[in-house]
Amino acid sequence: MTIRYAFAIVFLLAGASPGVAAEDGSGRFDAATLARDQDVIRVDGNRFVDESGTTFVFRGVSIADPAKLLRDDQWSKRIFDAVRSWGANTVRLPVHPSAWREHGQSRYLEFIDDAVRWCNELGMYVIVDWHSIGYLPAAKFTRDGYVTTWDETREFWNVVAERYAGIPTVAVYELFNEPTTSNGEFGERDWTEWKRYLEEMIDIVYAHDTDVIPLVAGFDWAYSLRPVRTAPIEREGIAYASHPYPQKERPQPPSAENFAAAWESAWGFVADDYPMILTELGWVREDGYGAHIPVINDGSYGPMIVDYMESKGISWVAWVFDPNWSPVLITDWDFTPSEQGEFFRAVMKGHEAAPDG
Repeated sequence: MTIRYAFAIVFLLAGASPGVAAEDGSGRFDAATLARDQDVIRVDGNRFVDESGTTFVFRGVSIADPAKLLRDDQWSKRIFDAVRSWGANTVRLPVHPSAWREHGQSRYLEFIDDAVRWCNELGMYVIVDWHSIGYLPAAKFTRDGYVTTWDETREFWNVVAERYAGIPTVAVYELFNEPTTSNGEFGERDWTEWKRYLEEMIDIVYAHDTDVIPLVAGFDWAYSLRPVRTAPIEREGIAYASHPYPQKERPQPPSAENFAAAWESAWGFVADDYPMILTELGWVREDGYGAHIPVINDGSYGPMIVDYMESKGISWVAWVFDPNWSPVLITDWDFTPSEQGEFFRAVMKGHEAAPDG
């Protein structure tokens, strides 16, 4: 029996759901409300595959937290239509812990339900992202909006995995957005400790749904996966994430070859054995809107990172389809693309015209 299924069975035979039970219960998402059937995307070696065994590559965008879009009076299918028109096959949905608490479980699940139905209608997949930044074992976080607890995080995945079990549109669960000890401010990072947290989250998910793909990130704001060389996550069917913004590496000279070597050392080697999704990437010029470390670049980063991902079969999701959060893919709510928006749109449209096979 595989590790993946053994742990799920242990939880279920114990007669109790893992994690902290939600007070009002999640209920199950009504699959009858979906417009179409979609293939279950699974892990096969270091690839994602559809039900025919054909390689599937996630390419898409992150949108803003639905709670933020609601405040902007923009939470509607219109955003998802625009994303699909760019050639995307995936939408990453960031859920801030503060927004989850502010709106309450039942209301926030309605937002996720909307996204699932809209993406299904448009033939796209959803990545649900628990969008916290910090070091969960120390309960320390970089901003108030990211503050959570271990109990809340376990409860979130218990509720979400139960609700969307058997819904192929919900393809990936990004267990924790950006693990970091903030350059030691939050104490010493400990991969053995963090690995235990990740494996328990995966067990919670698998107790409800063994088809969905848990996605795990390493340290340095989800950049470095170096510990995976010697201590990979001991669960099957998973994938790894990195957020390789341009200033995470500063090779000299800044050539494509030198960037590729740096990326290979920090995270790219993982793709030789496991599927990967780079769930945040993008850039903005130094004088551009919202320019900040580590996303500043002259534009050379885009072709370099795409060429590297294509050479390794790595999936990706660009940040961010919103005119306020940086680096922006759009400059207004007419969906006018930014410089990086134009670039990533062209890449996605190109793959739409010549799909992977």
